[in-house]
This record gives sequence, C-alpha cells and structure tokens, in this order.
Amino acid sequence: MKISNKASGSTFEPHPEADCTAVCVDVTPLKSQETSFGKRDVFKLVFESGVLRDDDRPFLVWSRNFTPSLHEKSALRAFLKQWFGRDLTAAELDEFDTESLIGRTARLSIVHNDYNGNTYANIGLVRPDKSDSPLAPSGHYTRIEDREQDEDGKFRPASGGGSTPDWRRTKVHVGKHKGLDLGDLDRDAVMALLGKWLPVALEKEKPLKADRDLIAALQQASEAMASELDEEIDEPF
Repeated sequence: MKISNKASGSTFEPHPEADCTAVCVDVTPLKSQETSFGKRDVFKLVFESGVLRDDDRPFLVWSRNFTPSLHEKSALRAFLKQWFGRDLTAAELDEFDTESLIGRTARLSIVHNDYNGNTYANIGLVRPDKSDSPLAPSGHYTRIEDREQDEDGKFRPASGGGSTPDWRRTKVHVGKHKGLDLGDLDRDAVMALLGKWLPVALEKEKPLKADRDLIAALQQASEAMASELDEEIDEPF
C-alpha cells in the first residue's frame, strides 16, 4: 500500500500492521524540538523488522520521541520496562548507555495511525523477544550518526570507509535524467524512478551492472527519504 504525503510530494510504504520480531539498529542523535513544555532534546529508536518488503529488505519502524530521562514517570523508562520485561536495575539507573540497545531484539506490535490525512506505522506495544532465533541486523541500514550532512542539513550515507555506497553518487542511465547523479535529481524525479522504472528493473532476469547499481541506489534513496519524512513529523504514538 502506497501512502501519499501531500506536504512533501513523496510516497512511502509504511510497515504493515503486524506482531513481529525486530532488532534495534539506531539511537538517533539528540535534536531540539518545541513541545508544550518548551524546547526539549529528543531522540528516537529505530528498529529493523522481521517483516520484509517486496525487495526483500526489512521494514524500518521508528519509536516515538523520547527525552533522555530515566525518571520513573518518563516515557523512555516505561518503554524500556516493557521491552526488557522488567524495570531497570539500580546499576542501569545509575548510568545507562543507550548504545547497549543497538543489536537488542524485541517483539513489536505495529499499528497504523492516521495523522493530517496520512497513515503512519507506530509501535503500539514492545515486549521481550523470546524467539529461539534472534533477529540480526541486515546491514542495509546506516546509522544517522554515520551519515554525512548535505548543505541543507539533510543526512546522507557516509561516502568514505563504509560498506554502504552513497546512493546520491550513482549515475542514472535511463530516461530524461540519463547521465546525472541520482542525488542531483529532485524528489519528484526520484519518486518517478521508484514508481515506474524500479518495478520493471526488478523483474529482469539478467540486469546489467548499471541496472543493479541503480536498483540498489533507489532502494537506499527510498529508505533515506522515508527516514527524513519520519524525522520531520512528530507522528502520534
């Protein structure tokens, strides 16, 4: 199901409603956000799901905004208590490192919420993962802190030293934008390639190297744009 976002002109596929296993792949950097209580520093947790998209890449789902507080009435404390199946220990309360959450598995109930005419996938419930085969990160996701920033402040995958190539530097070899870097195209042009060219390319039995490169780049672009959209909107929990 494709959902249209009128404000940004983008489309993205939200995580289906499901009860599924997941693994935490990111704790986003703190950012200042205006709230009813004034400006607060907030962050989110990012999970890779055991549910796969049509391209066999895992869905991503973001938590609500959390403030970095372990107060007994804080949203983060309540979320961790549900996730761990217990309250935090005295040692954890004394000094808790959110990096310890990376790679930790969970059982998530994903629900859909409508907000301003759009549909978003949210974590309705988190529980301990008791499966026999814990889910491992796929390696497709690049942590936000490991991405470089463009001049407009948007994050992009790091171009040097990492295993994930920068999708913005992939050459487009089809259509009216042939010869341009994918990152030089506006959002509508990228979305046109995602909606029209990509499904056809994925059906090819023996795609050319240029096809394979552009397929991978478009898949990364889709993930990056969905992430940026999620960061721009404080969706309901």
